[in-house]
Order: sequence, then C-alpha cells, then structure tokens
Amino acid sequence: MAIGESDGYFDDVSVAELMAHSQHAHQTQRAHQNGSNASLTTSTSRRETRLQCPRRSKFTEIDVDGEHASAPLESAFPVPLSRSSSCDSEVDRESPSSSAIPIFSLHPRLYLLTLLIFIVLPLLYDTRWLNIPDVNLVGVRAGVISPARSAGDDFSLHKWRKRADTNTDVCSRFSGQSALVNGTIYVYGGHSTQEPGQNESTWTNDFFTVDLTKSWDISGPSVSGLPKPSGPPAVANGYLWNSYDSLFLYGGIVSDSPPAVPDPYSLWEYQIKGGKWVEHPNPKTSKGNNSDSGNQPVLQSGEGAGVSVPELGRGYYFAGHYDLFTTPGWSIQTERLYLKSLLEFTFPGYTNDGVQDLAGGKTAGDDGVWRNVTQGGIQDTARFPNRADGSLVYVPGFGEQGILLSIGGGTADSFSQLNVIDVYDIANSTWYKQATSGEYPNPRVNPCAVAASAPDGSSTNIYVYGGQNLTPYGQQVQYDDMWILTVPSFTWIKVDTTNQSVPPARVGASCSIWDGQIVIVGGYTGPELSCDNGFYVFSATELKWQNNFNALGGGNAQNQQTSQEKDLMALGGSYGYEVPGAVQSIIGGNSKGGATITAPVEAATQGPLATGKPITYTVTDSSGAVTTQTSVTGSGGNNGDSGPNVGAIVAGVVAGCFAVLAAYLGFCAWVYRRQLKLYKNHVAMTQRAAAGAPNEKSSFLPSSTEGSSARNGKGSLTDQSSGMGGASSKFTGSNSNGEDGNLPPLPTGLWPPVGGNSTANSSNEDLMLGQEPTFVGVLLNPRRSLRVINRD
Repeated sequence: MAIGESDGYFDDVSVAELMAHSQHAHQTQRAHQNGSNASLTTSTSRRETRLQCPRRSKFTEIDVDGEHASAPLESAFPVPLSRSSSCDSEVDRESPSSSAIPIFSLHPRLYLLTLLIFIVLPLLYDTRWLNIPDVNLVGVRAGVISPARSAGDDFSLHKWRKRADTNTDVCSRFSGQSALVNGTIYVYGGHSTQEPGQNESTWTNDFFTVDLTKSWDISGPSVSGLPKPSGPPAVANGYLWNSYDSLFLYGGIVSDSPPAVPDPYSLWEYQIKGGKWVEHPNPKTSKGNNSDSGNQPVLQSGEGAGVSVPELGRGYYFAGHYDLFTTPGWSIQTERLYLKSLLEFTFPGYTNDGVQDLAGGKTAGDDGVWRNVTQGGIQDTARFPNRADGSLVYVPGFGEQGILLSIGGGTADSFSQLNVIDVYDIANSTWYKQATSGEYPNPRVNPCAVAASAPDGSSTNIYVYGGQNLTPYGQQVQYDDMWILTVPSFTWIKVDTTNQSVPPARVGASCSIWDGQIVIVGGYTGPELSCDNGFYVFSATELKWQNNFNALGGGNAQNQQTSQEKDLMALGGSYGYEVPGAVQSIIGGNSKGGATITAPVEAATQGPLATGKPITYTVTDSSGAVTTQTSVTGSGGNNGDSGPNVGAIVAGVVAGCFAVLAAYLGFCAWVYRRQLKLYKNHVAMTQRAAAGAPNEKSSFLPSSTEGSSARNGKGSLTDQSSGMGGASSKFTGSNSNGEDGNLPPLPTGLWPPVGGNSTANSSNEDLMLGQEPTFVGVLLNPRRSLRVINRD
C-alpha cells in the first residue's frame, strides 16, 4: 500500500526509539554481569529497590490525513510494562557497577518480537512487498489516495487509526450531495442536526448509502454508514456526479458558522469497487463548442443545479454562485456573484466531440476533461438570467444526444418562472426556451426533480417535488406539493395528494427514482419540526405516498424499462413504471405509452423540440403480443409512428403549388393576349402604309445608303449597322406566299436603341420581323413580353 492512503489503522512508531530502548536493556545487563562481587553481598531489599525502572515513552500518533493524537508506547504491547510505584520517585544513588542484575533482562527482546508480530507483519502483508495488494488483515479500507505519492516513496511504519463510520442516527439532514448507481444511493456531506432544538446545523463529511435492491419500511430504511474521508471537504449544495463505477464530487459551500475558508478546488473521485477517494488537483478547462477560451482554472461554485448522464459519460453543473464560502481569496466586501454558465465534465474513458482535445474520437484521461459553456445560443443574452438553487434533468431523444431542462432557481432578488423552461441541446451546445401549458407551479428554489420514461418512450414525465419561496425575507415558505411536467407536450400537471399521508414540506432534499418509485432523502423542514426521519417514498405510477419501498427485483443494472434495455441512451430507474392516469388524460394513450400529443402544445419555433422527436420503442406483453407499436429509433430519436399528419402536410403543399401555378398561367395568358393585340395592330398599320405608297420610303425608317442588313430566306436578321442614327438598314424577306420582296416599313418607335435592354430589343425585333408572339414564348419569358407591352 502506498504511503498517503488512509486505508491503514496504525500510527507512526519510531523504530529508532524502540532500538534505543532495547540497547539500554542490553547495556544494563552487561554492566551487572561485569560488576564487582561486593555488590552481590548487598541486602535483597536494597537490590530490589535498585532495579532498572523502565523508561516511560510516548510517541505521536499520525493518521494518513495528518491528524494527531497521543498514546503511550506500552499500548503497542500485549503485556504491560511492570513498574512499582517507588520507581517513579526512587533515585538510584549507586554507581552502575554496584547495580543488581535485572530479573527481566529478556523482556526487550520479547517486546520487539511482539512488535514484529502484531504491527510490522500486518503492514508488510498489505504492501506490494509480499505481492498481495488486495488483501488486508486489519479491516476494510476507507481513506484517501494522494496522487502526489509514488511507488518509490520511502516506506515508514505507520500505526493508522481506523476512521469512524458515519453516524446514520441523526435528528435531521439536508442539502447533501447524492448519486444513484446500480441500486445504491450514495449521500455525501450536507448539513445535519444531532438533537431536537439545535439552532445551528453542522456541515459534515458524512458518507452513507441507501440500499434499493431490497424492500424496507420508511421507519427503518436500509442505510449503511461508510467511513468518513478526510480529504474531500465538508460541503453542502454541491453535486455528486456518477459514472457506472465512480462518483465525482464537484462544488458546494463550506461552513459559514463557524466560518471556514475553502481550499483551492480539487475534484474528488470515489472509486466504488475499491472504496477509495482519489484527488485530482488543479483542474483546468478545455476549449470546445460555445465555451470559454480554455486552459482556465476550474473554480468551485455552490448551490448550482447538477445532473449525471452516465449514458454519455458526462456530468453537468448549471449556474450557481461564487462567494467567500466557495472561492479562496474572495473578499467579504465583495458581493456574491451569480452565474449562468454550464460546466461540463467528461468522465475518464469517454468521448466528447464538443471538446477540441477529444476530437477524432479520443477518450478522456484519468483526470477527465472540463468544458465551460458560456456562449450557447441565448445564454449570453438578457433573456437568460443568472440564477442558483435550481434543478437540472436529462431527457433522451429530440437531439442526437438528448436535452437538459433547467427547472426553478433564482437569485436573492428574483426567481425563474416555471411557465417557460430553458432547454439545452447537448449535441449543439445551445440553449433554447420552451413555453409550457396548463397551470404551473409557484416560483421556487431548491426543489428536487427526477425523470421517468413511458414503456414505449412516447413521453418522459418529470416529477418536481418541494422547494421553497425565499420572499419576503425572513418568511420563507417550504412546499410539499408534487408536480409533473410531461414532455414533449410540455404540460404541467399538479398531483392530487388529498387524503394522503404527505411528508412535511421541505427544501434541499435529494430525489432518486428506482423501480418506478421516487425515494426522498433528507430536506430542511423549517424550525417548527424538531426532528425528521428524512426517508420517504412516492409511487410515480400510482401517484401516492407509501410507507415502504418495494424492490421489484428485476431489470438490468441501469433499471431501464424492459422494452428499452437494448438502448444505452434510455433512461434508468424506470423499470416497472407506467404512465399515470392523470397524465394519460392530458397527452392521450394508455399506461404503456402511445401518447397522441407528441409535440409541445405551445409550438416550438426552433431547436430540438421543433425538429426532433422522442425515442420510441415497441412494447410487448408477457405472451409476446404487441401492446404499443412504434418505430425503434437510433440515438437521434427522430423516428416514430406518432406525430404530425404527414399526408395532410404533403397534400397541402401540393395544393399550394397548383394554386401558384394556376396564378402564373393566368398572368401569362393576360400578357399573351396584350402582346398579340399589339402585334396585330402593328401588322395592320404596315399593311395600310404599303397600300398607300408602294414606291416611297417609309418615314418610320432612317434613310441612308451606307450599311445594310440582310435577311436570309428563313427570316433571320443580320445586323451590320453601327453608330447611333448614322446607320441604314434594308430588310428583305419573303411574303406570305413565300416570294421574296421588301418588308413593309415599321414605325421608328420600335427601332431598338443602341445599348438598350437586350430582352426588350429582341421582342421589338420580333415585331419588326413580323413574328407573331406565342403563348409558350410568353410562358418561358414573361418579362420579355411585359417589356414590349409597357413600351407600347
């Protein structure tokens, strides 16, 4: 075992002191053996009173974390050192040469042998010297691994004191950090009171578990205390992220009474399998999508909203605040700073394409990877206020990696309203807002919230419990109500708990869901209630408070719905959950799902709720018959047989296209008739001019003998003129009988100006050449024909 672990139970013993004690005994023995014979004639009583008195010695007891205590050296031995009361006051007046031979001359060797057997060998057995690192003779490990230590550090003997297990018998506890892993709730830190009437709570580093793999009554929950660590700080209102094999403690505030000074932030990891705490000091952020510039120190904030997404291998901590109880060096004269940033932590061994350091499928190292999202969509606008003391919930589907919902919270001056929910698209690192429908809860801080998935995934129902209103100051009101926000309809539903045994109103409780049951741990109930059991259970299906937790004994390690076990992105804790009747009455469907409202009632205008859908599944009963038929989707969650009527949408689009086409055809027909009428008028005019003066030049055409334009037999025009007003043209062609002849003169107003619009010019040329307009020509180029009409 490496030095620095607090997994041992003995304090440091000075080897030099023990050797000195042994040498002193040997020297005394030799002095007696070489003494004069005269000393042997002294009286027996004088000889006995002059026996060497054992030296009293004490040493300092040091545990792994630097705590000190004192214990006598004799406590290390199974046989107490013998000494008479006269030894303490007797002064040896004789020279060493006249000392009697000691009776207990062999005792130092026995002491040393005892030391080796009872102290040294167990320590050696627990080290790599014997190549048995996982076996410990002295008990269960519980302590801190210091990463600064290495296997090459000097080894010294330790007498490590066993750490006391957490006392689970307290009057009340609240504002702790909790996580649920594989059927076990882990609770760390927070406040606690030990007896009724205690005016001030105590910040603790208590660490205990609640077992959800077995049934228990709320009056006697299955709770086990774990050894208290000394490395992680005693904090409240932080968060305990979890992967499938580790816990990660972030944030929180230290004691304000008596005031404590926070240390520079370190991430503390609890390795569940080994039962060890590991420190990751001096974390820094990495640059990524919508983040800060990177390489910034990670600061400890408190009273933010946290959530674990082990499906993605990430933890999130939203908003919170900095002050002198979270940040070292913060001046007491500096006001608390509320935040609106989203801190993301990628667990060791997981990927994250939103971080530059993990591009290309790289995985996070042993210290994980941090990203501070500060510029995600509306996040840096006034529409997105700073806040603390809210809740954060993960919902799969809609986007490629799911979405996060921020519920509640506020500052000392204002609260976040619950009629509009802030939604974070994980894949795009962008925040959006979504309006809700129905009666919504009063503004509140520090509620707890969990999410449960319908068996077919067509709805995810978020349960929000408790919290409190902070205004007016000094008249805080705790809540005991339960609300459901059903997604994707985003409709609030108040749970009717009339005639139920409702727990006392509370704030700062932790909520977890397992086997479709919500387990409440702790919570502050106000000064009126002396002590509170702090363990309550609510059936998310029956919408009732119950007196016990009923372990169902099924499901996989994540406790997913049976129909969702093959999807790693499906919600955990939903095994055995069915959609309550109160929710069915709002969104349609049945207990297995089949919701008919599959989009927000208040239509989303942008973001994942406007473009995405929930992940849906096919549910079968015990006989294999299909109960709810839906499409199995990928991680994007954009498939499913429920949703808008696609056929109606397509029919509407087609009808609209036909309407536009009909209007266009009508417009072209009108232009064609106008252009055809103009053409006929011009033809009639030229015919009359030709009949009245056949040998005269038309006054409509410029007169010149230079330059010519020849028209071939097909009616094409070759223009060889140049210059403005100085060019002459002569047109030849064939008459209606196919014979060649001179074309009748055209009005000069139709002569195409040099440098004019080419489309208009070509249209005028058509008239000059005697070409009758066609409907197809107008249809293909209505602008050309329209210019001819406008120039007439």
